[in-house]
Amino acid sequence: MSRNGYGVNTMSDNKLESSTQMMMEMLSFYTKAFSNPMLTAAQMQALGTGYFNMMTGKSPIMPPKGDKRWRDPVWATNPFYGMMMQSYLLWCQELEKWLSGLGLDERSEMRAKLALSLLTDTVSPTNTLAGNPTAMKVTLDHGGKNLVQGFKNFMSDMKDNNGLPSTVDKSKFEVGKNLATSEGQVIYREEQLELIEYAPKTEEIFETPIFIVPPQINKFYVWDLAKGRSIVEYLTERGHRVFIVSWRNPSSDQSDWGLNSYIEALDRATEVACEISKSDKLNMIGACSGGLTAAALQAYWGARKIDRANTFTLLVAILDIEGGKNTSMGLFANIETLEIAKMFSKSKGVLEGKDLERAFAWLRPNDLIWAYWVNNYLCGNSAPTFDILFWNADTTNLPATFHRDLIDLLSNGGFGDGPNWDVNGTTIDLKNVTCDTYIVGGETDHITPWDGCYLTTGLLGGNTEFVLSQAGHIQSLINPPGNPRAKFMTNSGKHSTTEEFLEGAEQHSGSWWPHWMNWTEQRSGKKIKAPKKLGSAKHKPLCPSPGTYVSKKPEKAT
Repeated sequence: MSRNGYGVNTMSDNKLESSTQMMMEMLSFYTKAFSNPMLTAAQMQALGTGYFNMMTGKSPIMPPKGDKRWRDPVWATNPFYGMMMQSYLLWCQELEKWLSGLGLDERSEMRAKLALSLLTDTVSPTNTLAGNPTAMKVTLDHGGKNLVQGFKNFMSDMKDNNGLPSTVDKSKFEVGKNLATSEGQVIYREEQLELIEYAPKTEEIFETPIFIVPPQINKFYVWDLAKGRSIVEYLTERGHRVFIVSWRNPSSDQSDWGLNSYIEALDRATEVACEISKSDKLNMIGACSGGLTAAALQAYWGARKIDRANTFTLLVAILDIEGGKNTSMGLFANIETLEIAKMFSKSKGVLEGKDLERAFAWLRPNDLIWAYWVNNYLCGNSAPTFDILFWNADTTNLPATFHRDLIDLLSNGGFGDGPNWDVNGTTIDLKNVTCDTYIVGGETDHITPWDGCYLTTGLLGGNTEFVLSQAGHIQSLINPPGNPRAKFMTNSGKHSTTEEFLEGAEQHSGSWWPHWMNWTEQRSGKKIKAPKKLGSAKHKPLCPSPGTYVSKKPEKAT
């Protein structure tokens, strides 16, 4: 099958193939479930034994570490609530054992466990008023007023938040006012992107500029949050010249934008950055799907003998899928997230950002749905005020072609199989990415798990430095110095597996940002005088940062 970005399958073909595959897997699941009554009987017996031990005070069942649903001390001190908790956890445990014993293939078992977890998380007693001691206490203290406010919050979310509990108070933030405030100018604009250059903060700067490629799935200003939490601010204060791409939020009129068109637009933007900075090379940075696009562009450069990448920093991004099938790869690393989003989507031409947001939320329902259900509706509290949560809720659309290309790429193993994608008739291979690369994974990342990120160390043709941040997906990226709880791990020895990395790893306190900057600056050349003006004679400033695309709403199809 052709692996280029155009004409691989139509959206309807993908839907048909996906639906047929899912129907076959469901049939296989039910066949195995009903053809193994002995397994079911054994699990029922184990469940009965567990309940007996619980009734006699001999049950060893305790909540998993990190499960925040059971933090209230009442669960440990009140016999009624303690029994309720243990009954629920026992039921979940035996259901999972039963599922694991059915003999499903690895992919089918992963999907079945996802469906099972959605069920068990939904019926958790902590999602009910009577089954949540914290909510009960709030109700007694406030005479039920919290429930009245909770109902108002619920109705507002049904109307304005896509049916999900609000995760943030959006009224407290405005892009360009208290978010994305670093001084800069849009110095290039085309249909697909704006390119922003930021004003230097030092009299001298490194001669090799920084070029940042954000994900197409979210808006760029996660790199420029509030002061003290901005990567852009940190870089410019360290003496770097910074360029960043701001992707346009597409409508159905842009449904034909695919991976290749994003690569081509990125190629043009890097040419502009090189012209303005008078540098032949760039320190490339990419995260998540932006990292995938940046990697593909550099592989294209390698095949065309274009030497434009000085270094490459790849953050919380997975490029190899097949090589990681025996790791805890997570659903984003496969195609389930995109398929779930497709089921939610009712649009044509684009996958709406709100549908993708919903799909991601249902991958971690306890943290991203039910925790806010309890806070907003049962306790009657307002949604929290937090800049990252605001950014996360400021969603963007995905063009149908790009969505299709991601599904096709991920379902066929990503870039892990060598030359397997064509850009403008050029077959690309990640072995052609020969610059030094700095790779970051997040230890608790549920979207791009770190063992999948680690696999990239074996794909590229240059030297790689892998760093494990002991945080989640976004927390690994936004990790400014000064956080006393921040930690990261490095391994300067030889390692080719995650196990070998951990065996020889050294743990460091604090943010990985300074470690990364030291690595980057050793490779960024000499210091030169900082420019007094942004842009160039050919590419004059068009408007101040954060630009127009970041707040532009998708236009309706014509």
